[in-house]
Amino acid sequence: MRIIAGKARSLPLKTPAGFETRPTSDRIKETLFNMLMPYLPGCVFVDLFAGSGQIGIEALSRGAKKAYFAENGREAFACVSDNVKFAKMTEDAVLLKQDVYTALYGIHEKEADVIFADPPYEGGHYEKLLSVLRDRSYVTEDTLLVFEADLRRDFGFAGDYGFYVEKEKCYKTNKHVFLRKGVL
Repeated sequence: MRIIAGKARSLPLKTPAGFETRPTSDRIKETLFNMLMPYLPGCVFVDLFAGSGQIGIEALSRGAKKAYFAENGREAFACVSDNVKFAKMTEDAVLLKQDVYTALYGIHEKEADVIFADPPYEGGHYEKLLSVLRDRSYVTEDTLLVFEADLRRDFGFAGDYGFYVEKEKCYKTNKHVFLRKGVL
């Protein structure tokens, strides 16, 4: 795994051992960031269930001004910390070693521009995330939420929480769902 583009291009990144995280492949990451490029320069990026931190680090490499990394796993958090230091991005990174839902209350920004979440596919995390995010002042109609999910996951429930699906990008085994606050 490596940083694909930007100021830290080609730097290798660590991944946590075991099966508790699902690192995003370089091909999928490149597709995702091609879609995110218009939003990245100078943005505030939030990486939830950060795993290795590769998504937030890629955002910083491509021009985000600040990235929050929320990760509760001991080994994964150590990996995020090591990767941020190795990429020389500590000044632009805020590492939150805590439960993601608690971390959402520790973000003190006027606006978060992009919020990326790659939670465990099972466990009701998508609904819970939207429930918490709808009441956070930094989530505005301009904030782009990107959730990584299983291909079969239907996001028809998003409207119940005040969000709508702007688009979905499907891959072989998973997809990225792009959401915004408001009504379509």
